Amino acid sequence: MDSIHPIWRSTAMRAALARRDAGAIVRLARRAADITLADLGKQVGYTAASLSRMERGKQPMRDVLLLQSLAACLDIPPHLLGLAPQRRRTASDRPDATRVGTHTLFGEEGDDPVRRRELLATLTGATTSAVLGPPAAAHAPAQPNLSGLEDLLLHRQHGQALAPDPTPSTVAAAVNASRQDFGACRYDTLARALPARIALAQALGDHGSPEQAATAVAELYTTATRLCIKLGEDGLAAVTADRALTAALGGAGALTVAEAHRMVSSAWRRQGHYARATNVAVTAAQQLTADRTTDVIERLSVQGNLYATAAYTAAKQGDRHTAYALIAEAEATAGQLGQDALLRGTVFGPSQVLLHQVSISHLLGDAGQAIEHARRIDPAALPTTERQARYWIDVARAFDQWGKPDRCYRALLAAEQAALQEVRRSSVRTMAANLMRHDRTLPGVRAFAHRVGALT
Repeated sequence: MDSIHPIWRSTAMRAALARRDAGAIVRLARRAADITLADLGKQVGYTAASLSRMERGKQPMRDVLLLQSLAACLDIPPHLLGLAPQRRRTASDRPDATRVGTHTLFGEEGDDPVRRRELLATLTGATTSAVLGPPAAAHAPAQPNLSGLEDLLLHRQHGQALAPDPTPSTVAAAVNASRQDFGACRYDTLARALPARIALAQALGDHGSPEQAATAVAELYTTATRLCIKLGEDGLAAVTADRALTAALGGAGALTVAEAHRMVSSAWRRQGHYARATNVAVTAAQQLTADRTTDVIERLSVQGNLYATAAYTAAKQGDRHTAYALIAEAEATAGQLGQDALLRGTVFGPSQVLLHQVSISHLLGDAGQAIEHARRIDPAALPTTERQARYWIDVARAFDQWGKPDRCYRALLAAEQAALQEVRRSSVRTMAANLMRHDRTLPGVRAFAHRVGALT
């Protein structure tokens, strides 16, 4: 069906385009091409019933892979379905051409509005191509399924027919794999694997290694808590944090116990108990000061994260004085380390203090100060994908608070480029939904909102 087909000039199609109703656009194009729902379903891998519901607006049509397939099958220009236009790669394309750098984001306030719009249009198309890749991986991921973790927590199952056998080396590998999955923002993979990995670590205790089992179980539940917080599962995070602390107190070392306390603090914060959350983190940090049984670098790293977490919680409560005092303590601890370190699955150092200062300034209403802190961070130097994505999301929050939607959007695109699964968070969906008010001046923002699940 070519571009001069009468369907594109019909009143019904014009109305569907004006409403940005993808289902109606597909229905009209399909009928004009004289293709049945059954035939179309075979081509795109969906049932006729599902496609019918989508065409009638009874079921969302937001899977990017499906939209790309429909556009190809029905000769619908991709942008009419909220997709970024496809373009041919040229010899001048470079792998780093789509990178959204800090020099781009933190430009002069007097940037020409036309140049900003052109830049956004370029970034939107390029970032979509770079992040989503070929069509087979183009759809935005669904929320990771935590049902397996819930079953483990509810039934305390140790699992049947464990594979591999619960040995110190296999359990250590499971702990390291979980840390790596979290750091790389592979949240769906982590959610699927955690129940079996926790069961494996629990079984190690029955095979004569109770202390290593206690440490591994605590560290895996700590990772589970961080995952639940990322996914907004606050009730589940409270349970996993409690399990982490219980396991740690059952035989793990001081650093594992302290990190478990940090998860308990985060869980209390998510429940709105800010004073209690701050106290838990500060107390755990102070208790480590007298500990001489652990490596000094690891001890300082854990302490610094505890102080930074407590500072963030105080800012969440609106306690400016306490927040600044605690982040200063974290900064002094980072100064003793001298550089960022990735230890025991967590990151701490000078850049991590700056990341928390960005968040704290935003929480206290100081968007300009948050951006000044952000300018001092090189996101490419952050040690994990999760930290890089968090940086861009925090920058987006600050620009959103400052009333700069174009820069907020550019930061969100950079976060998507860093880690697709990270931008499925509720805070990103909220910002994306708010940016829809500027869809005339932010090219591609509607497609971005679809990708992150903001239009449901």
